[in-house]
Amino acid sequence: MNRWALPDALRPAFGAPQVRALMTTRQGGVSRGGYESLNLRHGLGDDEAAVEQNLARLQAAIGAPPTWLKQVHGQRVLRLPLAAGASNEADACITTEPGVVCAVQVADCLPVLFATRDGHAVGAAHAGWRGLSSGVLEATVDALRAAAGCAPGDIEAWLGPCIGPRQFEVGADVLAGFGVDAVTDHPRFRPQQPGKWLADLAGLARDRLQAYGLEAIDGGSWCTVEDGSRFFSFRRDTREHGACGRMAGCIWIESGFDFGS
Repeated sequence: MNRWALPDALRPAFGAPQVRALMTTRQGGVSRGGYESLNLRHGLGDDEAAVEQNLARLQAAIGAPPTWLKQVHGQRVLRLPLAAGASNEADACITTEPGVVCAVQVADCLPVLFATRDGHAVGAAHAGWRGLSSGVLEATVDALRAAAGCAPGDIEAWLGPCIGPRQFEVGADVLAGFGVDAVTDHPRFRPQQPGKWLADLAGLARDRLQAYGLEAIDGGSWCTVEDGSRFFSFRRDTREHGACGRMAGCIWIESGFDFGS
């Protein structure tokens, strides 16, 4: 398969010419049933040979193998490449090395891709409400700042597809996780029925990044639940099919780029 295959993939644009990014959709693979078609995670009940083919297609599209994390809805950030034998349990990763692909997998949670404006460092974060409220995005920004020696305003962020504000019904525990009182009028939590609110996950992420000093924040307009032809959604697909695949947000620094040119 030729490089830059997967024609339905989202391709975030970052300012530095050496930064490349790709967000898969559910289209372009060989899986069937509830996993149709580009499921990228093993161990979900999908045909394992189909998953391998899907992963091969992704690798061909980006030109290198992604580094997959064991995501646990936390705030740990890894710097890639990992040392031999190191744990991959984390919800975000960064790198300054060309050809190393940072990646996160999602199916309603929010993928956030980062790059410094000079393209010396990139990163990816998996932000469900637990990780977001515990500070995974801020931790990723801190790791990028330490690696590249830059300020928050020198970092760009792209918010990928996630469960949207018309679909993400939550309880008081989620409000409490963000320090919001249930009787407070908050722009990111819209009351529904008693004890239930509709939450704006991408909006909450944008607010936190802006509060942390980021100025260039793009994306965040896709709803995984509402666009079933294009995106996997854990809430929708497990209810309708008893199965749900995973998409991936990937970002890397182009191999062979000469920073001195």
